[in-house]
Amino acid sequence: MQKRKLGNSNLEVSALGLGCMGMSFSYGPPKDKPEMISLLRAAVERGITFFDTAEVYGPFLNEELVGEALAPVRNRVVIATKFGFDTSVDPRGTKGAPVLNSRPEHIKQVAEASLKRLRTDRIDLFYQHRVDPEVPIEEVAGAVQDLIREGKVKHFGLSEAGVQTIRRAHAVQPVTALQNEYSLWWRRPEEEVIPTLEELGIGLVPYSPLGKGFLTGKMDEDTTFDSTDFRAILPRFTPEARKANQALVDLLGKIATQKMATPAQIALAWLLARKPWIVPIPGTTKLHRLDENIGAVSLELTADDLRTIDSAASKITVHGARYPETLEKMTGG
Repeated sequence: MQKRKLGNSNLEVSALGLGCMGMSFSYGPPKDKPEMISLLRAAVERGITFFDTAEVYGPFLNEELVGEALAPVRNRVVIATKFGFDTSVDPRGTKGAPVLNSRPEHIKQVAEASLKRLRTDRIDLFYQHRVDPEVPIEEVAGAVQDLIREGKVKHFGLSEAGVQTIRRAHAVQPVTALQNEYSLWWRRPEEEVIPTLEELGIGLVPYSPLGKGFLTGKMDEDTTFDSTDFRAILPRFTPEARKANQALVDLLGKIATQKMATPAQIALAWLLARKPWIVPIPGTTKLHRLDENIGAVSLELTADDLRTIDSAASKITVHGARYPETLEKMTGG
Protein backbone atom coordinates (compact mmCIF):
# COMPACT_ATOMS: atom_id res chain seq x y z
CA MET A 1 0.00 0.00 0.00
CA GLN A 2 1.31 3.42 -0.98
CA LYS A 3 1.64 6.07 1.75
CA ARG A 4 0.82 9.77 1.72
CA LYS A 5 1.47 12.68 4.07
CA LEU A 6 -1.40 14.96 5.02
CA GLY A 7 -0.20 18.38 3.93
CA ASN A 8 2.97 19.69 5.56
CA SER A 9 2.43 17.62 8.69
CA ASN A 10 4.46 14.56 9.55
CA LEU A 11 1.29 12.48 9.65
CA GLU A 12 1.84 9.65 7.17
CA VAL A 13 -1.08 7.39 6.34
CA SER A 14 -2.05 4.82 3.71
CA ALA A 15 -3.08 6.46 0.42
CA LEU A 16 -6.60 5.21 1.06
CA GLY A 17 -8.25 5.24 4.47
CA LEU A 18 -11.34 3.46 5.73
CA GLY A 19 -14.46 5.35 6.78
CA CYS A 20 -16.06 3.32 9.55
CA MET A 21 -19.36 5.19 10.06
CA GLY A 22 -21.54 2.84 8.00
CA MET A 23 -20.61 -0.11 10.18
CA SER A 24 -22.70 1.33 13.02
CA PHE A 25 -24.69 4.32 11.81
CA SER A 26 -26.46 6.15 8.98
CA TYR A 27 -26.68 3.37 6.36
CA GLY A 28 -29.30 1.12 7.95
CA PRO A 29 -29.08 -0.83 11.24
CA PRO A 30 -25.65 -1.48 12.87
CA LYS A 31 -23.85 -4.36 11.22
CA ASP A 32 -22.73 -7.58 12.94
CA LYS A 33 -19.94 -6.62 15.36
CA PRO A 34 -17.69 -9.70 14.96
CA GLU A 35 -17.94 -9.36 11.17
CA MET A 36 -16.96 -5.69 11.34
CA ILE A 37 -14.04 -6.42 13.68
CA SER A 38 -12.86 -9.01 11.19
CA LEU A 39 -13.20 -6.50 8.34
CA LEU A 40 -11.25 -3.80 10.21
CA ARG A 41 -8.42 -6.22 10.94
CA ALA A 42 -8.44 -7.41 7.32
CA ALA A 43 -7.99 -3.77 6.26
CA VAL A 44 -4.89 -3.49 8.45
CA GLU A 45 -3.47 -6.69 6.97
CA ARG A 46 -4.00 -5.20 3.50
CA GLY A 47 -1.99 -2.10 4.39
CA ILE A 48 -4.67 0.39 5.39
CA THR A 49 -3.41 2.44 8.33
CA PHE A 50 -5.96 5.30 8.46
CA PHE A 51 -9.33 4.75 10.17
CA ASP A 52 -12.09 7.33 10.56
CA THR A 53 -14.76 7.35 13.26
CA ALA A 54 -16.67 9.84 15.47
CA GLU A 55 -18.39 9.86 18.85
CA VAL A 56 -21.73 10.70 17.21
CA TYR A 57 -21.71 7.55 15.04
CA GLY A 58 -24.10 5.49 17.10
CA PRO A 59 -23.58 7.51 19.26
CA PHE A 60 -20.53 5.78 20.67
CA LEU A 61 -21.03 2.37 18.99
CA ASN A 62 -18.56 3.08 16.22
CA GLU A 63 -15.75 4.30 18.44
CA GLU A 64 -16.21 1.24 20.65
CA LEU A 65 -16.08 -1.03 17.59
CA VAL A 66 -12.97 0.64 16.18
CA GLY A 67 -11.29 0.61 19.58
CA GLU A 68 -11.89 -3.10 20.09
CA ALA A 69 -10.88 -4.05 16.55
CA LEU A 70 -7.67 -2.02 16.43
CA ALA A 71 -6.42 -2.41 20.02
CA PRO A 72 -4.13 -5.36 19.09
CA VAL A 73 -2.54 -3.34 16.25
CA ARG A 74 -2.77 0.15 17.75
CA ASN A 75 0.81 1.14 17.01
CA ARG A 76 0.41 0.26 13.32
CA VAL A 77 -2.57 2.54 12.68
CA VAL A 78 -3.74 6.15 12.70
CA ILE A 79 -7.15 6.74 14.27
CA ALA A 80 -9.18 9.88 13.53
CA THR A 81 -12.27 10.79 15.51
CA LYS A 82 -14.42 13.88 15.92
CA PHE A 83 -16.08 16.20 18.45
CA GLY A 84 -18.65 18.93 18.06
CA PHE A 85 -22.13 17.50 18.66
CA ASP A 86 -24.12 17.36 21.85
CA THR A 87 -24.72 13.63 22.22
CA SER A 88 -26.82 14.11 25.38
CA VAL A 89 -29.70 14.87 23.02
CA ASP A 90 -30.88 12.93 19.98
CA PRO A 91 -28.00 13.19 17.47
CA ARG A 92 -30.57 13.98 14.81
CA GLY A 93 -31.60 16.92 17.01
CA THR A 94 -34.66 19.05 16.51
CA LYS A 95 -36.22 19.39 13.07
CA GLY A 96 -33.57 17.10 11.64
CA ALA A 97 -30.62 19.30 12.63
CA PRO A 98 -28.13 17.92 15.17
CA VAL A 99 -27.27 20.05 18.20
CA LEU A 100 -23.77 21.50 18.08
CA ASN A 101 -21.42 21.92 21.03
CA SER A 102 -17.79 22.93 20.55
CA ARG A 103 -17.31 24.72 23.87
CA PRO A 104 -13.74 24.12 25.07
CA GLU A 105 -14.79 22.26 28.23
CA HIS A 106 -17.01 19.97 26.14
CA ILE A 107 -14.19 19.26 23.65
CA LYS A 108 -11.98 18.10 26.53
CA GLN A 109 -14.75 15.90 27.97
CA VAL A 110 -15.28 14.30 24.54
CA ALA A 111 -11.56 13.64 24.20
CA GLU A 112 -11.43 11.80 27.52
CA ALA A 113 -14.49 9.70 26.66
CA SER A 114 -13.22 8.93 23.15
CA LEU A 115 -9.84 7.82 24.49
CA LYS A 116 -11.60 5.26 26.70
CA ARG A 117 -13.86 3.96 23.93
CA LEU A 118 -10.94 3.76 21.49
CA ARG A 119 -8.83 1.92 24.09
CA THR A 120 -5.89 4.21 23.48
CA ASP A 121 -3.77 6.89 25.14
CA ARG A 122 -3.86 9.31 22.20
CA ILE A 123 -6.11 10.42 19.37
CA ASP A 124 -4.00 10.74 16.22
CA LEU A 125 -6.30 13.22 14.47
CA PHE A 126 -9.11 15.08 16.27
CA TYR A 127 -11.55 16.87 13.97
CA GLN A 128 -14.19 19.45 14.77
CA HIS A 129 -17.11 17.62 13.12
CA ARG A 130 -19.01 20.77 12.13
CA VAL A 131 -18.31 24.44 12.74
CA ASP A 132 -20.19 25.76 15.80
CA PRO A 133 -21.28 29.37 15.14
CA GLU A 134 -21.70 29.92 18.89
CA VAL A 135 -18.02 29.30 19.68
CA PRO A 136 -15.17 31.30 18.09
CA ILE A 137 -12.93 28.94 16.14
CA GLU A 138 -9.93 30.38 17.98
CA GLU A 139 -11.31 28.93 21.23
CA VAL A 140 -11.85 25.56 19.55
CA ALA A 141 -8.30 25.54 18.20
CA GLY A 142 -6.99 26.57 21.61
CA ALA A 143 -8.79 23.71 23.35
CA VAL A 144 -7.33 21.18 20.91
CA GLN A 145 -3.92 22.81 21.33
CA ASP A 146 -4.19 22.16 25.08
CA LEU A 147 -4.95 18.49 24.37
CA ILE A 148 -1.97 18.31 22.02
CA ARG A 149 0.31 19.77 24.71
CA GLU A 150 -0.99 17.12 27.12
CA GLY A 151 -0.17 14.38 24.61
CA LYS A 152 -3.79 13.24 24.36
CA VAL A 153 -4.16 14.44 20.76
CA LYS A 154 -1.51 14.46 18.03
CA HIS A 155 -3.12 16.46 15.22
CA PHE A 156 -5.99 18.96 14.76
CA GLY A 157 -8.53 18.68 11.96
CA LEU A 158 -11.63 20.47 10.71
CA SER A 159 -14.61 19.14 8.75
CA GLU A 160 -16.79 21.04 6.27
CA ALA A 161 -15.25 24.37 7.29
CA GLY A 162 -15.10 27.43 5.05
CA VAL A 163 -11.84 29.10 4.08
CA GLN A 164 -12.00 31.93 6.63
CA THR A 165 -12.62 29.45 9.44
CA ILE A 166 -9.70 27.33 8.22
CA ARG A 167 -7.38 30.34 8.18
CA ARG A 168 -8.41 31.55 11.64
CA ALA A 169 -8.05 28.09 13.18
CA HIS A 170 -4.72 27.45 11.47
CA ALA A 171 -3.32 30.71 12.90
CA VAL A 172 -3.86 29.38 16.44
CA GLN A 173 -3.06 25.67 16.02
CA PRO A 174 -1.82 24.30 12.68
CA VAL A 175 -4.55 22.28 10.98
CA THR A 176 -3.27 18.95 9.68
CA ALA A 177 -6.31 17.94 7.61
CA LEU A 178 -9.69 19.10 6.44
CA GLN A 179 -12.36 16.46 5.96
CA ASN A 180 -14.89 17.47 3.32
CA GLU A 181 -17.20 15.74 0.94
CA TYR A 182 -15.39 15.68 -2.40
CA SER A 183 -16.00 13.48 -5.41
CA LEU A 184 -16.88 13.65 -9.07
CA TRP A 185 -20.41 14.61 -8.09
CA TRP A 186 -19.49 17.20 -5.43
CA ARG A 187 -16.67 19.40 -6.70
CA ARG A 188 -17.30 22.68 -4.90
CA PRO A 189 -14.11 22.32 -2.79
CA GLU A 190 -12.15 23.01 -5.98
CA GLU A 191 -13.39 26.62 -6.04
CA GLU A 192 -11.82 28.02 -2.85
CA VAL A 193 -11.07 25.27 -0.35
CA ILE A 194 -8.46 23.23 -2.21
CA PRO A 195 -6.38 26.28 -3.24
CA THR A 196 -6.43 27.43 0.40
CA LEU A 197 -5.32 24.01 1.65
CA GLU A 198 -2.50 23.97 -0.89
CA GLU A 199 -1.37 27.43 0.23
CA LEU A 200 -1.41 26.53 3.93
CA GLY A 201 -0.04 22.99 3.61
CA ILE A 202 -3.16 21.21 4.90
CA GLY A 203 -4.20 17.73 3.75
CA LEU A 204 -7.65 16.90 2.38
CA VAL A 205 -9.57 13.81 3.47
CA PRO A 206 -12.58 13.37 1.16
CA TYR A 207 -15.53 11.61 2.75
CA SER A 208 -18.24 10.05 0.57
CA PRO A 209 -15.70 9.78 -2.27
CA LEU A 210 -18.07 7.32 -3.95
CA GLY A 211 -21.09 9.60 -3.61
CA LYS A 212 -22.55 7.62 -0.69
CA GLY A 213 -22.50 4.55 -2.91
CA PHE A 214 -24.07 6.11 -6.00
CA LEU A 215 -20.86 6.28 -8.03
CA THR A 216 -20.26 2.54 -7.68
CA GLY A 217 -22.90 1.91 -10.32
CA LYS A 218 -24.75 -0.49 -7.99
CA MET A 219 -27.76 1.78 -7.57
CA ASP A 220 -30.49 3.10 -9.86
CA GLU A 221 -33.83 4.93 -9.69
CA ASP A 222 -35.56 1.77 -8.44
CA THR A 223 -33.22 1.21 -5.46
CA THR A 224 -35.04 1.45 -2.12
CA PHE A 225 -33.58 2.49 1.23
CA ASP A 226 -34.30 1.22 4.72
CA SER A 227 -36.04 3.76 6.99
CA THR A 228 -32.85 3.93 9.07
CA ASP A 229 -30.76 4.74 5.98
CA PHE A 230 -29.69 8.40 5.94
CA ARG A 231 -29.93 8.49 2.14
CA ALA A 232 -33.72 8.20 2.35
CA ILE A 233 -33.91 11.91 3.34
CA LEU A 234 -31.28 13.28 0.94
CA PRO A 235 -32.59 15.30 -2.04
CA ARG A 236 -29.83 13.88 -4.25
CA PHE A 237 -31.17 10.37 -3.65
CA THR A 238 -34.77 10.82 -4.75
CA PRO A 239 -35.66 8.46 -7.61
CA GLU A 240 -35.87 11.45 -9.98
CA ALA A 241 -32.43 12.73 -8.99
CA ARG A 242 -30.89 9.26 -9.28
CA LYS A 243 -32.33 8.88 -12.76
CA ALA A 244 -30.97 12.29 -13.80
CA ASN A 245 -27.55 11.62 -12.22
CA GLN A 246 -27.11 8.26 -13.92
CA ALA A 247 -25.16 10.04 -16.68
CA LEU A 248 -22.22 10.46 -14.30
CA VAL A 249 -22.21 6.76 -13.44
CA ASP A 250 -22.39 5.91 -17.14
CA LEU A 251 -19.30 8.07 -17.73
CA LEU A 252 -17.40 6.24 -14.99
CA GLY A 253 -18.53 2.91 -16.43
CA LYS A 254 -17.25 3.83 -19.88
CA ILE A 255 -13.80 4.80 -18.54
CA ALA A 256 -13.77 1.72 -16.29
CA THR A 257 -14.32 -0.59 -19.27
CA GLN A 258 -11.36 0.98 -21.08
CA LYS A 259 -9.16 0.58 -17.99
CA MET A 260 -10.39 -2.91 -17.04
CA ALA A 261 -11.50 -1.48 -13.71
CA THR A 262 -14.79 -0.71 -11.91
CA PRO A 263 -16.62 2.64 -11.71
CA ALA A 264 -15.73 2.86 -8.01
CA GLN A 265 -12.04 2.39 -8.78
CA ILE A 266 -12.14 5.13 -11.40
CA ALA A 267 -13.88 7.53 -8.99
CA LEU A 268 -11.24 6.89 -6.30
CA ALA A 269 -8.30 6.98 -8.71
CA TRP A 270 -9.57 10.32 -10.00
CA LEU A 271 -9.43 11.75 -6.47
CA LEU A 272 -5.98 10.29 -5.79
CA ALA A 273 -4.71 11.89 -9.00
CA ARG A 274 -5.89 15.37 -8.04
CA LYS A 275 -3.24 16.10 -5.39
CA PRO A 276 -0.59 14.01 -3.59
CA TRP A 277 -1.98 15.16 -0.21
CA ILE A 278 -5.53 13.91 -0.79
CA VAL A 279 -6.49 10.74 1.11
CA PRO A 280 -10.05 9.49 0.44
CA ILE A 281 -11.84 7.44 3.09
CA PRO A 282 -14.43 5.27 1.35
CA GLY A 283 -16.56 3.25 3.73
CA THR A 284 -17.67 -0.33 3.28
CA THR A 285 -19.00 -3.25 5.29
CA LYS A 286 -17.95 -5.90 2.75
CA LEU A 287 -14.53 -7.46 2.24
CA HIS A 288 -14.84 -7.67 -1.54
CA ARG A 289 -15.66 -3.96 -1.70
CA LEU A 290 -12.64 -3.21 0.50
CA ASP A 291 -10.44 -5.11 -1.95
CA GLU A 292 -12.07 -3.33 -4.88
CA ASN A 293 -11.41 0.08 -3.32
CA ILE A 294 -7.79 -0.79 -2.54
CA GLY A 295 -7.35 -1.69 -6.19
CA ALA A 296 -7.85 2.00 -7.06
CA VAL A 297 -4.52 2.92 -5.44
CA SER A 298 -2.50 1.13 -8.13
CA LEU A 299 -4.73 2.32 -10.98
CA GLU A 300 -2.90 4.90 -13.09
CA LEU A 301 -4.99 7.59 -14.75
CA THR A 302 -2.98 9.47 -17.38
CA ALA A 303 -3.25 13.20 -18.02
CA ASP A 304 -5.36 12.32 -21.07
CA ASP A 305 -7.66 10.15 -18.95
CA LEU A 306 -8.13 12.97 -16.47
CA ARG A 307 -8.85 15.49 -19.24
CA THR A 308 -11.41 13.10 -20.77
CA ILE A 309 -13.15 12.62 -17.42
CA ASP A 310 -13.16 16.34 -16.59
CA SER A 311 -14.39 17.32 -20.04
CA ALA A 312 -17.23 14.80 -20.00
CA ALA A 313 -18.15 15.49 -16.36
CA SER A 314 -18.32 19.25 -17.01
CA LYS A 315 -21.20 18.63 -19.43
CA ILE A 316 -23.23 16.76 -16.79
CA THR A 317 -25.40 18.70 -14.35
CA VAL A 318 -25.79 16.91 -11.04
CA HIS A 319 -29.37 17.07 -9.74
CA GLY A 320 -30.47 17.41 -6.14
CA ALA A 321 -28.99 19.12 -3.08
CA ARG A 322 -26.43 17.24 -0.96
CA TYR A 323 -28.44 17.60 2.24
CA PRO A 324 -31.83 18.84 3.44
CA GLU A 325 -31.71 22.58 4.15
CA THR A 326 -31.32 22.17 7.93
CA LEU A 327 -28.14 20.12 7.46
CA GLU A 328 -26.75 22.09 4.52
CA LYS A 329 -26.60 25.16 6.81
CA MET A 330 -23.99 23.34 8.89
CA THR A 331 -21.44 23.15 6.09
CA GLY A 332 -18.96 25.74 4.86
CA GLY A 333 -18.97 27.77 8.08
